[in-house]
Amino acid sequence: MKWDAMAAVGRIARAHGIRGEVIVNLETDFPHERFKSGATMYTERDGTVTAMTLSTVRFQNGRPVIGLQGIETMTDAERLAGLQLRVPIDQLALLPADTFYHHDLIGSEVVTIDGRIVGTVDAVEGTSGGSRLVVNASTGEIQIPLAKEICRTIDVSAKRIVIDPPEGLLDLNQ
Repeated sequence: MKWDAMAAVGRIARAHGIRGEVIVNLETDFPHERFKSGATMYTERDGTVTAMTLSTVRFQNGRPVIGLQGIETMTDAERLAGLQLRVPIDQLALLPADTFYHHDLIGSEVVTIDGRIVGTVDAVEGTSGGSRLVVNASTGEIQIPLAKEICRTIDVSAKRIVIDPPEGLLDLNQ
């Protein structure tokens, strides 16, 4: 499996308890579909991609607490803290129109409606209820709300987002 051909679904926050379970910070809008016993997810450390099978799953305060095959102790689980969990892109659910996976937007060029280049999307933060683009611009990082009123055209295949920013938005970091 190639790491870049997968989408993030969570990040292991920390060990939980003494039986090797971990708590996951979600990076998916579909946690109950994604986190099920028997599911396979992938981690990467030092260039090596490793498959991990979920042996147990329960949710606590909205976050998955998972057991992983081969991880039996708190010490084993502690070594996983900070690792991102990914799944192959072809396993992702189809999305409704005008919704996007974060990985689809990362790397997109952002331009204003009058053609001025703003920068490139480095990350997408937030959830479907309030996401923002983190754009690497020549003036520094700019955060742009992912709202229809601002992001007028999103062309995933061309990796291009056309924005109509409110006055002052692009100057916030100067």
